Amino acid sequence: MESNGRAPEENESNSDLPQPGSPARKHGIDVDGKASQILDACKWKDIEKLRALATSTGGLVSDHVRRQAWPLLLGLPSHDGTEDDTPWKLLPKHRDEDQVQLDVNRSFIYYPNDQSDKDLTRRKEELSELITEVLRRQPYLCYFQGYHDICQVFLLVLEPSARAPTVARLSTLRIRDFMLPTLAPALAQLRLIPAILNAVNPELRNHLSQTQPFFALSGTLTMYAHDIQEYGDIARLFDVLLARESVFSVYMFAQIVLQRSHELFETPADEPEMLHSILSKLPKPLDLEALILGTVDLFKKYPPEQLKPWRSISHCSVLKTARWQDQILNQSLDDGEAYFKRQVRELEWAQKRDKAFRTIWKYRKPASTIGLAVVVGVLSYWLRKSSIMSEVFEGLRRQCYRYLYH
Repeated sequence: MESNGRAPEENESNSDLPQPGSPARKHGIDVDGKASQILDACKWKDIEKLRALATSTGGLVSDHVRRQAWPLLLGLPSHDGTEDDTPWKLLPKHRDEDQVQLDVNRSFIYYPNDQSDKDLTRRKEELSELITEVLRRQPYLCYFQGYHDICQVFLLVLEPSARAPTVARLSTLRIRDFMLPTLAPALAQLRLIPAILNAVNPELRNHLSQTQPFFALSGTLTMYAHDIQEYGDIARLFDVLLARESVFSVYMFAQIVLQRSHELFETPADEPEMLHSILSKLPKPLDLEALILGTVDLFKKYPPEQLKPWRSISHCSVLKTARWQDQILNQSLDDGEAYFKRQVRELEWAQKRDKAFRTIWKYRKPASTIGLAVVVGVLSYWLRKSSIMSEVFEGLRRQCYRYLYH
């Protein structure tokens, strides 16, 4: 469906395309000329050129060309690792479908703004079916609140036949960290923000030292679709987020914080709740083109490998499996599922490790070192029986050694 409430075949002259008699220029660019370049890059599958056009001023200019470009940027034409032709409605119900329906009922609040009650009902039905199909075909994925904000943008842009396959690749290969059983990997991404701020503006980083970077969760979790209320703006932003690396979204929030440094310094550092409140809302108006250019420059000057928290990011995280722009073009849905399952195992190991450390901390001051030695012995047996990684056990042993002899 088009953003004006009509199907693509009913109205190819989408509202974001130049209309007859109107100047075919936007943001100082030749819209018709750029659209022609984008379609040419799609035709020849010149992904590098397509990415450059998506990132440059004006992005992909219209939904008409996005329909061809977005699936290509996500590698849709490649083998997707699934050959199951079973109609999705015959597949087992996903455990999160009740929550999906609750969120769908709250969708399409800001755009499109020209729809009748009948149009709105139809769109919500389509959105529910899109999300449900993706989840039933990838039942291991965990739905998160805000996922519907992302999906509704894809629903408005893409042809019906391309929606589910494209969103499936996005979910498994680009935003997989957010669809795990816990938000721990998503929060790990946010810890890169203070490191970026420290590299650019240590004074600002120090000013925000009492404020946890959780203020960026809504923006990064939903690709900013929950926070941006203008359809043209969020479609433009999706152009660059799909064209760039997964970690680019984190850098974008860091750039937003940097651009607000003057405002933030006006709020005392010992008022973290107030700072959090300010940072959790995107500034208005939001100059997207300046933000994108600034983020590109920030990423170039301070690549993630230079950031200390980067070392703690899982090798199965989308930040690393989609670190380079060409990576996901060669990945299948099966690859995404394999990474997902490895991340789940890592999370389970981490939970058991933390439980073991809490147990040791509880008994850190026994009547004698012998008592603690017994605890260590019991824990070592339990860890090995639970198939914990050997390096986790070794780390635990070193911690215990410190407690005993230091």
